[in-house]
Amino acid sequence: MRVFSWFRKRKNLVLGISLLLGITMLSGCGSSSGGGGGGAKENLTIGMTNAPDSFNPLFNPGIAGQFTIRFMYDTLLGMPEPNKFTPQLAESFETQDKQNFTIKLNPKAKWTDGKPVTADDVVFTLNTIANPKVESTKGSYISMLEGVNDVGKLESGDKIPGLEAKDEHTVVLKTKRPVDPNYIKSMLGFEVYIIPKHVFEKIQPADIATSDAATKPTVTSGAFKFVNYKTNDHVELAANADYYKGAPKLKKIFIRVMNGTNLVTELKSGNVQLAASGGIGVIPVKDLDVLKNDSKLTITTAPSLNTQYLEINNSNPAFNVQFRRAVTMAINRKKLVDDLYKGTAQLVPTVYTKVSPVYDASVELLPNDLEKAKQELAASGFDTSKEIVLQVPIGNVLREQSADLIQQDLQALGLKVKQQKLDFPTTLANAKKGDYEMMLLGYALTADPDYSSYFVPGGGNNFAHVNDPKLTEMMVNAALLTSADERKAAYSEIQKYMRDNQFIVSLYEQDQIMAQSKNLKGGIKDFWEGSLDDLYQWHFE
Repeated sequence: MRVFSWFRKRKNLVLGISLLLGITMLSGCGSSSGGGGGGAKENLTIGMTNAPDSFNPLFNPGIAGQFTIRFMYDTLLGMPEPNKFTPQLAESFETQDKQNFTIKLNPKAKWTDGKPVTADDVVFTLNTIANPKVESTKGSYISMLEGVNDVGKLESGDKIPGLEAKDEHTVVLKTKRPVDPNYIKSMLGFEVYIIPKHVFEKIQPADIATSDAATKPTVTSGAFKFVNYKTNDHVELAANADYYKGAPKLKKIFIRVMNGTNLVTELKSGNVQLAASGGIGVIPVKDLDVLKNDSKLTITTAPSLNTQYLEINNSNPAFNVQFRRAVTMAINRKKLVDDLYKGTAQLVPTVYTKVSPVYDASVELLPNDLEKAKQELAASGFDTSKEIVLQVPIGNVLREQSADLIQQDLQALGLKVKQQKLDFPTTLANAKKGDYEMMLLGYALTADPDYSSYFVPGGGNNFAHVNDPKLTEMMVNAALLTSADERKAAYSEIQKYMRDNQFIVSLYEQDQIMAQSKNLKGGIKDFWEGSLDDLYQWHFE
């Protein structure tokens, strides 16, 4: 009897330890956070198929990095819908003459170390972006300011003229000439993260990109604070209890990096409660019906500003306009959309999608015509005996599958194409350096149509390394027009010029597929870029 009693006690002890270990393991990485019982409802896990490339508020070319940074840093304005602005760090952003602007800051806003967010922080941020020694993707967003060049950099001096802190909570700035107020609010107001002067002024400008302040931020202004990043696995964020809009209702957010197949599995299991969408949390279309039939999930779709591209390195003289046109006409883009996306993607002739307020429906696609493509290729003079490497970032399953179809089409054109699959941060680093021939990338573009950052020499997102003087002039002039009608006409001409020159190949606009647990209140919106506007109010019911 004693023997049996000992076994029973030992069995119960082992079972108890096993249960305790299991609970500890589940709570440790946040994989079961959110949607569960008790305290688990205070945590949210978001699934993302692209790893963040950067936490640097001044340099963040990748969409996944931009998305993650917005949890930690606030901008002056929110934009829940295109050209509909809400106060964030700025309570107001006003002008009387469309050239001189006054920004009033929220006096309650403060950094996570307790210091107030002041006008000096705003002035310091803009001057730092304009500093030629500072690596930044934000230059095009301030290029309308007096004293900076077309990529937002100072060519003399160390301060932007007309930019001044009038008092602790008032900033004044001046543009080169009158501009559309929605333009400067959308670009400078919504796209520029304000940084803490008292932290970054201690760092040499050339060293900011590699500093701890940029890579492991501890002093931020947003609803959530950085805790930890396990490379290519997950980002852990904790609520900023002193957030000036009010303490977030969620206590922790985990952004987990996984492929599309695992994202579907984790959504169904409840371990992930939200797909990041936006081209960085992509749900495979083949699994869409499975998710729609899950009573615990809400699935919606909407057109977007997100487009997938074939980047052709314009700095390579062999890839001239005839070559680029040949490549475009050889690719059966309709087959990509029909076979891979099953009605959840649309063809667009340029980077401007149907969601853009300046989209011109009269600009037609270059046709899919293999014979004409071969004629253009012959006219280009390209040596078809040379092998071309197509770099493909891993993680987005549909993009990887599109690479196979594109490779087949280009081989039918007469080109020798080899794929090279790389993780997303490496691909993006290669794009920035111009260390590639062809590459697949996706952009999450702004509601404002000024995409000069992607096409003007020196632009922080000019991954195709475009250097076309006419396009530069067209984009710079269009950005500074003061009326919406004038700007729309100017961008219509830009779309025609882009279509004819194929600086990059617009493969398709990718509709947003939004998936989340039904008991999550908040989450991704139809206008993806504005999804985090009410982040501090997200909660589970």
